[in-house]
Amino acid sequence: MRRTVAKRFVGIGLLGALLWLGATGCRRERAPLGSAENPIKMFFVPSVDAKVLEDTSARLKVYVEKATGLSIKVGIPSSYIAVVEAFGTDRADVSILNTFGYILAHDKYGVEARLTVLRFGKPTYSGQIIARADGPIQTVADIAGKKFAFVDPASTSGYLLPMDLFKKRGIHPAETVFANKHDNVVSMIYQRQVDAGATFYSPPEEGVLQDARRLVLTQYPDVADVIKIVELTESIPNDPVSFRKNMPEEIKTKIVEAFLDYIQTDEGKDTFNRLYLVTGLTKATDADYDGVRELLRSLGKSAADLMQ
Repeated sequence: MRRTVAKRFVGIGLLGALLWLGATGCRRERAPLGSAENPIKMFFVPSVDAKVLEDTSARLKVYVEKATGLSIKVGIPSSYIAVVEAFGTDRADVSILNTFGYILAHDKYGVEARLTVLRFGKPTYSGQIIARADGPIQTVADIAGKKFAFVDPASTSGYLLPMDLFKKRGIHPAETVFANKHDNVVSMIYQRQVDAGATFYSPPEEGVLQDARRLVLTQYPDVADVIKIVELTESIPNDPVSFRKNMPEEIKTKIVEAFLDYIQTDEGKDTFNRLYLVTGLTKATDADYDGVRELLRSLGKSAADLMQ
């Protein structure tokens, strides 16, 4: 009886050892990153039309594969948070993240910024304080004691940046409201429902309005004359092209160079513009985003607060 029990334990032990050896052997034999068996997982956040995202990401994938000799697998998750968490489980290798999503991904998982996107030639963006041209607001200081419209509490240009400006200058509106959308803020000012408001700013392109006022041009063709920019807020960096921390450096360099080369081509310009309104790319490091962290600290917020 004792010998039978002993044999059973020996058998179980041998089986366990074989399973362990098999598992470790599989880990050792995992295909190299970038091979067809273990492609680089490139994630695209769903902030544009699904069909546009599918088509443009496929074009970028083809170019990067040809330029680098690496195999790429495209992923389109449900949200920025899904991308952040995919980095944490090694299911994502590279992605264009929004600024606060990047801060969160870096803080939680060491994700690294290697490029920053350019829009209208600039690597940063800012908010704008706007008011009626015929109203009482001539300077930002005049907003004290007035009614002011923000976009929503998670909006960078429509809340965080103007709040930082108000805090630094000690400006306190008498009443504030959240309009939920940038065009709603513009409309509320136009209709005199509020005295002033905050929205995103983009510089004119070839004389054509590009800031939030353009969103209501159909409804209010004279909006550029009726509503003026009082002041621009400070700026923060645009979205970074982000990489998983423990990816081989050689692969990161290849992909960065492929992105930079692609956007110099006519097809690349069109692809990036349709993808996320990107007009250029510039090299970046995590230190470029320290100002964003300081902004969050000054407002008593974290990146996680803005990604919920």
